Amino acid sequence: MLLFKKDRPQGPYDVVVIGSGLGGMTAANMLGRQGHKVLLLEAHNKLGGLATWFRRPDGKIFDISLHGFPAGMIKTCRRYWNADIANRIVRIKKVRFKNPQFDLETDFTEEDYKRILHEKFGLSSQVAQGFFDALREMNFYDRPETTIGELFNNFFPGRNDIVRFLLEPITYANGSTLEDPAIAYGIVFSNFMNKGVYIFQGGTDLMIELMKTELLKNGVDIKLHSEVEKILIENGKVVGVQAGGETIGSRAVVSNAHLLSTIFKLVGPEHFSPDFQKTSEQVRPNTSSCQVYMGLKQGESIPYMGDLIFCSKARQFSTEMLLNPAIEGQTFSFYYPEMRPHREQTYAVVSSSNARYEDWANLSSEIYQKRKQHLIDRALADLEELVPGVGRKIDFAEAATPLTLERFTRHPMGASFGTKFEGLEASKKLSEEIAGLYHAGSVGIIMSGWLGAANYGAIQSHAVNTYLSLQEGVSHDTIS
Repeated sequence: MLLFKKDRPQGPYDVVVIGSGLGGMTAANMLGRQGHKVLLLEAHNKLGGLATWFRRPDGKIFDISLHGFPAGMIKTCRRYWNADIANRIVRIKKVRFKNPQFDLETDFTEEDYKRILHEKFGLSSQVAQGFFDALREMNFYDRPETTIGELFNNFFPGRNDIVRFLLEPITYANGSTLEDPAIAYGIVFSNFMNKGVYIFQGGTDLMIELMKTELLKNGVDIKLHSEVEKILIENGKVVGVQAGGETIGSRAVVSNAHLLSTIFKLVGPEHFSPDFQKTSEQVRPNTSSCQVYMGLKQGESIPYMGDLIFCSKARQFSTEMLLNPAIEGQTFSFYYPEMRPHREQTYAVVSSSNARYEDWANLSSEIYQKRKQHLIDRALADLEELVPGVGRKIDFAEAATPLTLERFTRHPMGASFGTKFEGLEASKKLSEEIAGLYHAGSVGIIMSGWLGAANYGAIQSHAVNTYLSLQEGVSHDTIS
């Protein structure tokens, strides 16, 4: 049932899910499908978390989520959602890189990457094959001792251009930097290299509507505009949540909020063991991002440019280049009318760039607005170089910063991808600290992006189902 603002949830529930990102929604859908009484609470006015959209009064619709995910999302949606959603996932045709070191196009598959490494970068076929073999051999459970920078140096010493070609799209996809564990890069890169990059045809507005319909079909209660203030704990066990000053009883809670918010705000450190508190204090929020949303006038068009263009003026690739507020690099996502064939839609372009929260926090209002305008001006200027004459066709441009993400997601430091790698272990151990408490947010780079978030939600739903089954002394169906 979709609950309105004035409606009171009819608890107690088997499970309360806090937050409706893809992890939270997938967990709620699976638990509802398994016959549990589930309540999904969302503080915002729409579902989706960062996989959502916004509309402007002139009818323009912009997707907020970053553009592109691996082919594995098809199987995930078919398994944990439905065939209709899975069948709308389509492959993008072309990805372009444009920077002072190289200008090239790829279909983002392993075979094409190996061809380009050999033909464009002069790398031997044996070295290229050895690199991909090494990625495939990486194990999720390996200790994250080698960094991404060290991995690249082992195979491509002194080849900053090759590092740029290999890492830039993954940084865009999940915030990875040269200092992060190599395993995080290897698993994500291998997933993308499987069959290329995909998008949801119809836009996130249609996808989230279809997911909402599926949630309701499976008996999940949904309430928007409902920010949870507290997860209630008694004798080391979850007993419910407090939302809008109202207590809602629940035997289990799945938090899709940021991991650090879950531990230190929603629960409170006093409920955890000293060792867990200490470990959690070492968890770092992931990087944030900036976006510029640009819409074309009704009736105007642009030629097909591909779907993603990684564009940069920086002469060398570095972590600093990726995060610099001067925006040496940005990625353009192109949205053509066929993206939303079900509605009349103009062309749109979104620029995205990784960012550090501290470069935007504590600015005066005047400087903050100037920096936002710089984002817009830089995006328009670089886009004009890619598509001459496009500037006169654009009638809308709006910027979002890490502060924007912090305001709408409640993520500490406006983190776009949850936490760094060490967050995964803390997330998995929540239920060992407090019975009935689970987390399905973006953690550890591997469990981030559309595919990682949805899969982690499914994994956690299985753990919750097992916990509830043991409480009842009966056996529920597990994920099939």
